[in-house]
Amino acid sequence: MTPDDKTTPTGHRAAAADSRAAADTALLEAFGGVRGMVDTTVPGLVFVLLYTIKRDIHLAAIAALGLTVLLALARLVRKETLKHAFSGVFGVAFGAVFAMMSGDAKNFYLPGMLYTLGLAVAYVLSALFRYPLIGVLLGPMLKENLSWRTRNPGRFRAYTRATWAWGLILLAKSAVLFPLYWWGDATQLGWVKVALGIPPFLLCVYLTWIFLAKAPPPIDVIAEMEAEEKAERERERGTPDAGQATDPLLPGWTDRVVSEAGTESADRQPPRH
Repeated sequence: MTPDDKTTPTGHRAAAADSRAAADTALLEAFGGVRGMVDTTVPGLVFVLLYTIKRDIHLAAIAALGLTVLLALARLVRKETLKHAFSGVFGVAFGAVFAMMSGDAKNFYLPGMLYTLGLAVAYVLSALFRYPLIGVLLGPMLKENLSWRTRNPGRFRAYTRATWAWGLILLAKSAVLFPLYWWGDATQLGWVKVALGIPPFLLCVYLTWIFLAKAPPPIDVIAEMEAEEKAERERERGTPDAGQATDPLLPGWTDRVVSEAGTESADRQPPRH
């Protein structure tokens, strides 16, 4: 067994470990992580808490919106990603305005509920049409883009299963919340929505992690393209040098041959006495 044969399994294990670590990081980044859960859950908790105590829609809505803006500013000061914070600000702002204009506290939760339902439908449809949304979201972050659709069937299956998990879990969440919106009161809806904020999200992330952990590692198409470009540049640099050495039509070749021939003839002449 050669030294290369001995180190190859270790290299494969290291590459697989790096791939799993990158996938875990991308998964947390894509869905906001712990901070994202806080940004999306705490404002709703503040709203339902204040409304339960004060029964004042305006006070509860303004407090929830103000807290969301503060959380976004904190991310800005720390130079963190703002996409989850901005989505939280817009969601709470729509809910607060809708609730205050309608005079119904339940409408504070309606934009978020509609977003969850729409997202669930998008997950299901993307899985049915063989473009699973989890793969579309994570592929660029893992430098595989859409290569998993044609070159990595194991990851295609994993992304499809994860997408189905997200779609079905979010549909189940919507099936609980919408009946409460129609027939329950605002405090019931608010507390149930807060309770269903983090656990379904964690379950979706956990199932996605399980599916991807069992899948083959991603194909780094970015590294492949860079390697191809490097090889092409090396070929372009190497071709003229080889041509200059072998092409008899290059300028100066004839003169060089004649000169060399004359030198050889002079060397072959007998010495004069």
